[in-house]
Amino acid sequence: MIQVTEAEWRIMECLWDHAPQAMSEITRTLDPSTHWTRHTVITLLKRLTEKGAVSVESNGYVNLYTPLISKEEATAFETRKLVNRAFGGQPAMLVSNLVDSGDMTVDELQGLLDMIRKKG
Repeated sequence: MIQVTEAEWRIMECLWDHAPQAMSEITRTLDPSTHWTRHTVITLLKRLTEKGAVSVESNGYVNLYTPLISKEEATAFETRKLVNRAFGGQPAMLVSNLVDSGDMTVDELQGLLDMIRKKG
């Protein structure tokens, strides 16, 4: 699986929301929260293209970028990586940490229990 940095993830989110997109559209979307210049976005898009996470197609004077990996694939990979690194490969420890820390609402806990019951 392709590993992306936090900054690259922001670019991917734009592309998962709407693709293909030009660099200028991505820059405009991200500017309010990142204040990245077009050069920063170009650099990140180049890295993502080199990693095989994004394809680029020239459309006249504009390059259009499209994700080559789905958000679901990337999220599953990042989740496995977190569980392995922080919780010794034990997903139950991740859930236990979320429950113990109070980061899950009662409704979220109920939803989790419902999901577990459906799988079992």
